[in-house]
Amino acid sequence: MSRVVRLVRSAIAPLSRTRTFRRFGPRVMPVAERALRRLTGGRVQVSGLLVPSLTLHAVGARTGEPRASELMYTPDGHGSAIVAGSNFARGRHPAWTHNLLEHPDAEITVRGRRYAVVATRIDTDPAAREDAWETIQRQWPGYRAYERESGRQVRLFRLRLVREL
Repeated sequence: MSRVVRLVRSAIAPLSRTRTFRRFGPRVMPVAERALRRLTGGRVQVSGLLVPSLTLHAVGARTGEPRASELMYTPDGHGSAIVAGSNFARGRHPAWTHNLLEHPDAEITVRGRRYAVVATRIDTDPAAREDAWETIQRQWPGYRAYERESGRQVRLFRLRLVREL
């Protein structure tokens, strides 16, 4: 990782943990992400300017309709991605986690390329959960504070690549 990226992340990470960001981020970030996704054909994401980001394409748990969510991810070092349902430290799990629980076969778009993935929960094994959090924290220091501040156990998933589409 370049020194510039580390410097930017170290400056921005504390801002992402403020009450102001947690209050306005859920409203502003999705709109900005959708707009940039449309403008760039999915090749660039707002969050991707700071951390690895993807668009999760899943089937709605209740509706059965296609859903898209822009998420930060952490490479696990073995060709899979770790995603955390932090939901801006809110008390409820984000909808996309319910969708993956119901329909673990999903797709992701990373830098304009689409892949089939299978989602598995990491947080059912305490040791694997701690390892995942350590990996996430190396990428985005302080991110686990979202879990403490939400008052719930954040759902963690590993997205295992099946094939490129």
